[in-house]
Amino acid sequence: MQTFQNVPPLRNFVRLAGTNAQIEEELGPLAALLGTWKGSSGWNLVAVPNGAEGFLLLIQNYTETINFTAVSAPVPNRGGTIEQMVGAVLYDLVVTDNLTGGVLHVENGMWLNLSHIEPQKVELTAVAPIAPPSQTIARQASIPHGDAVLVLGNSFISQGTPAIADNSSTPEAGPNVPLGYLDQYLQAQTKFPDFDVKNPNATLRKALTNQQIGKVTTFVLDTSSLLNIPFTTQHVNPNNFNTTFWVEEVTAGNTSFLQLQYTQQTNFNFLPRFGEAGLIMWPHININTLVKQ
Repeated sequence: MQTFQNVPPLRNFVRLAGTNAQIEEELGPLAALLGTWKGSSGWNLVAVPNGAEGFLLLIQNYTETINFTAVSAPVPNRGGTIEQMVGAVLYDLVVTDNLTGGVLHVENGMWLNLSHIEPQKVELTAVAPIAPPSQTIARQASIPHGDAVLVLGNSFISQGTPAIADNSSTPEAGPNVPLGYLDQYLQAQTKFPDFDVKNPNATLRKALTNQQIGKVTTFVLDTSSLLNIPFTTQHVNPNNFNTTFWVEEVTAGNTSFLQLQYTQQTNFNFLPRFGEAGLIMWPHININTLVKQ
């Protein structure tokens, strides 16, 4: 029988659940996400192919519930002389239409803290301090349209009302767009006065009116690499995804609570551009403001 002697154990070779404090330390900024969040002021804006009409603009006001649950021990990635101890948060969400009550969207995945890199404990020689990776946060998402995404980015902490930048729902259709071609967007603004159709992020800023904001944890992530089933690739070819999340400590009147806001955009590509080569890029935008339950 073969035996092994004097071999140092790998860190967390057997991964046992830590205390709440230890779990939060491994999660780093992702600990701010933990818990259940709910909000009924979500908006979905998406243009889809529509036969001879070219495209159809869909806008829906929705309610969303997101559950974030910590993985109770870090997951090791071995690098030979170093290892990465990944803190992970499981999440699942359900989106329902405020008008019909029907389910619009379901999703599950993980958020990952990639910042903990250290010498691997089987190494007997000293290793110089290791810089964290340039992108310290990841989000893995899977949705039943047949799409999966791994998006990378970073986080930071600030004080006071976050700087939520403008965004635009206007398609990139080329220099010679025919007059009236995008009238569906103008008509939608009349139909949905509570939603800034042209600049959806302005709706997020409006939600902060009369709120005093303290600590804010911000997550900024983007990617140009998406995995899609052939049907989706053939008809709308999503090729970019970006998102920003803000976890905010809020005081409004005599009430204090935690608030989660996000904006995210997936770029769809279909129908020829006007006056130049390529396909029109149609922004698919989602925003919401949620409160921790």
